[in-house]
Amino acid sequence: MSLDPVVPETRVLAIASHVAYGYVGNSMAVLVMQSLGCEVAALNTTTLRSSKAGFDAGNHTGYKQFKGTRASAEEIQEIYDGLKQSYLTDFDMMLSGYAPSAGVVSAIGSIGRDLKLKASTRPGSFFWVLDPVMGDEGRMYVSQDVVPAYKTLLQDVDLILPNQFEAELLSDIKITSLATLSEAVAKLHKENRLPHIIITSVRFNAASPKISIIGSTARLDNSPRLFKIEVPAIDCYFSGTGDMFAALIIVRLREAVTEQNLARTKSWVPPDTISAVDLPLAKAAEKVLGSMQTVLEKTKKARDESLESMGGPLGELEKEKGSEKRVHLRKTKAAEVRLVRNLTDLREPKSLFLAEALDIDDS
Repeated sequence: MSLDPVVPETRVLAIASHVAYGYVGNSMAVLVMQSLGCEVAALNTTTLRSSKAGFDAGNHTGYKQFKGTRASAEEIQEIYDGLKQSYLTDFDMMLSGYAPSAGVVSAIGSIGRDLKLKASTRPGSFFWVLDPVMGDEGRMYVSQDVVPAYKTLLQDVDLILPNQFEAELLSDIKITSLATLSEAVAKLHKENRLPHIIITSVRFNAASPKISIIGSTARLDNSPRLFKIEVPAIDCYFSGTGDMFAALIIVRLREAVTEQNLARTKSWVPPDTISAVDLPLAKAAEKVLGSMQTVLEKTKKARDESLESMGGPLGELEKEKGSEKRVHLRKTKAAEVRLVRNLTDLREPKSLFLAEALDIDDS
């Protein structure tokens, strides 16, 4: 495995949750980006024992029990101001994830706009990726006032990474088919002049053996260039996969943009002559999914072996009082993403999945 950096020197500000155990939020994203050669400054919006929704309490909330603290908007701003006073805000990219309140979303927006203003005379010198962590499968992790707070950021960010449910919240369009999904993407592009969108998990039928990733980069007239990548669904619940996707897309998009000589282009948007499947965003997503699928398959294999070694689905521990809770905790721990032992798969993704164009008129 080569240890050479995957991308040119890249400084990233990562604003997200942190957990003491497991890989969610910045605990996932920072390691991924650093492993691929990025210099990362982490600003944690929460600190948990563990988490699914993204605040830090030791472990993520996938364990259904957690302890920790949430940062206030004032604390987030104060930390950033401290970096600024020491001239430590020369960031090339920003990745923002889970925010525990509308106030923190607004504080993140203030930071992102400040960094964009600083880079305004040098097109392409700063790129903001927003993962609007709000919920999944029809259930919200945050209060309702977070949704309009995120909507106010859409005209300033360069790329958003919502899941299907979050894309519905941002577009106010119920996504039930490729046609309604295309409508939502087109609306987000047009109304917000949003350069890039990836909807990170699309599944219209829960029984489908595949999950789709739908992406688009806007043309000059803000119409979408849609592409789709399908991956096999893995029968295992993982925490932190959205954070892993976001961190990898930071690196792989920077890599693809550099290869296509777009690093000095505003928001890294290629000419309209570039087809959907040749977009830097599509090339980046292919590599991201190649890495992720391999790591998650290895994680599932390790999980199954771990559960088997402990006596199968009902070992001695689970026969005691509170067995249902013990079973859940054991299964959740066994399914923690095996990241550290599989860094080679991050650096050297297999070419497993290819993007295909999605014609909005035919969808």
